[in-house]
Amino acid sequence: MEKTSADAVVTVRHYYQSLPARMGAVRQRVTRPLTLAEKILFAHKADLDADLPERGQMTVALNPDRVAMQDATAQMAILQFMTAGRRETAVPTTVHCDHLIRAKVGAIKDLQVAESNNKEVFDFLASAANKYGLGFWKPGSGIIHQVILEHYAFPGGLIIGTDSHTPNAGGLGMLAIGVGGADAVDVMVGMPWELLWPKLIGVRLTGKLSGWTSGKDVILKLAGMLTVAGGTNKIIEYFGEGASSLSCTAKATVTNMGAELGATTSVFPFDKRMADYLRATNRAEVASLASNLAGHLSADPEVLAQPDKFYDEIVELDLSQLEPHIVGPHTPDLARPVSRMAADVKSHDYPAALTATLIGSCTNSSYEDIGRAAHV
Repeated sequence: MEKTSADAVVTVRHYYQSLPARMGAVRQRVTRPLTLAEKILFAHKADLDADLPERGQMTVALNPDRVAMQDATAQMAILQFMTAGRRETAVPTTVHCDHLIRAKVGAIKDLQVAESNNKEVFDFLASAANKYGLGFWKPGSGIIHQVILEHYAFPGGLIIGTDSHTPNAGGLGMLAIGVGGADAVDVMVGMPWELLWPKLIGVRLTGKLSGWTSGKDVILKLAGMLTVAGGTNKIIEYFGEGASSLSCTAKATVTNMGAELGATTSVFPFDKRMADYLRATNRAEVASLASNLAGHLSADPEVLAQPDKFYDEIVELDLSQLEPHIVGPHTPDLARPVSRMAADVKSHDYPAALTATLIGSCTNSSYEDIGRAAHV
């Protein structure tokens, strides 16, 4: 079973070996500068000789590098896959048992209850993974999107996952897209995956975070600007010197929450912070390979020089001016900086005292994120 980073490196090595030739073929068809999202999409396009796609108008077939499924959605997907008659999946695929564990008492007790209540499901997933060569992450092994970031994500890749937080891996420079189980099955049996060729929002980050401001405030501010529908059928691509100042896990938090804007996914260009993270998670070879191909893992210089010509929409965000943000209630695009909270409490009759908080794992899944809450 594929469970270690060392196993996944083989897939990454093969991809990077073929990437220069892939991009050479793309350049012959697309004779203009390319954004990072376009490079990754074109590198995974099933039929590069077909008509060039129009953003927001044409559906294209893509060949993802990986599939990841959480335990609640994997059940039906695997049952569908079994009807195809294949002996193994066409691309590396993993199953992560995390969604059927309910947080109630404490980690040890909650895990025991989940293993008892869902024993039949976990046994089925484990046996199916063993039979068809899927990587299996048993209950208690970790949160799916964080496991992907720590073990499987790599700059320039394309992964689809049956979990809404799949875009978390965009923090490591890949296009990571949440899908339904039927889409996952298509790829598992060797069929291309279809996607409406997305429009592009370019977010130029300048400056550097300071004080209590964190990566999460970047996406909270953006949600307030674009609204929960502002990213629909679009990829959000970050660039600028401010992007390279963010840690890899901060980037992952930003791309994770891009789903709150309705975005297809979000992505950051490869940089030193990503290479540092890869080395810290025992993937030094991937860091080295990506560093040697850095030109393929970021937007072309012409795009960065004149972004208005290559993105459908540009958002400017100065990190040095960004404050910690609070959002809600009821919707993640109701955003305001903490300096405005007192006025909002008065004008909207919000409770003035904060009496309870919940630090969850979905968008607070890094030590960097949880550490801030613990420090408070």
